[in-house]
Amino acid sequence: MTQVILLERVEKLGSIGDEVTVKPGFARNFLVPKGKALRATAENRKKFEAERAAIEARNAEEREKAETLSRSVAGKQFTVIRSASDSGMLFGSVSSRDIAETASTKKLKLNRQNVLLDSPIKTIGIFPVRIRLHPEVTVEIEVNVARTQEEAERQARGENVLAKEEEVVEKVTGTGFDEDEEGTEASAEAADASAEEGTTENVTDAP
Repeated sequence: MTQVILLERVEKLGSIGDEVTVKPGFARNFLVPKGKALRATAENRKKFEAERAAIEARNAEEREKAETLSRSVAGKQFTVIRSASDSGMLFGSVSSRDIAETASTKKLKLNRQNVLLDSPIKTIGIFPVRIRLHPEVTVEIEVNVARTQEEAERQARGENVLAKEEEVVEKVTGTGFDEDEEGTEASAEAADASAEEGTTENVTDAP
C-alpha cells in the first residue's frame, strides 16, 4: 500500500491535506498523474504545507465557479434519441460519453469523467444521472432516452409509452384469438345444421 497527501477532495478517501493509504497502482496511475495527490514523503509534506494556503484558495475559487455553472444544468432534462425494440431495449446503449456530449453547453463543456454513471443505459425511459463539476460540487440531471423526439416529449409529460404499446399488442392479440374461436364455432354450428337438414330430407323422401 502507498501513503499519499490529497490535494483535493476525493470521494470515499478524504479532503485536502488528508494523508490516506491507497493501492500503489491507484496512486501511480490516477491520483498522482492527475494532480489529485502527492506521495507522502518528508519532502512532499514540507512542500504541501508551504503551498497549502494557495492550494485551498485555488480550490475555493474553482468550487465557486462550479457552483455557478451547476445552476445552468441542475435539474434539466436532456434528450438522447436511439433505436430500440418494441419492448424498449436499445440496439446498443447510452454511455457516459454520450451523456457528456448531450449535456454540454456553450458555458459548460463536460467529458465522460464528469458523468457518474454506474452502468450504461440500455432501455428507453427517463433516468436521473449525477454530474460532478468539481470534487465538492455534484448536480443531478435527467436523461430522456427515446426512439423519436415525439416519444421523448410524451415521456417528458409523464406518459409510459411502453405500457401503451403493450396494451395495444395484448388487445390486438386477444381480439384476433376471440374472432378465430367464434369463426370456428360458427362453422361447426353451420355444419351440424346442414347435417341435420340433410338427414331430415333423406327420411322424408324415403319410400
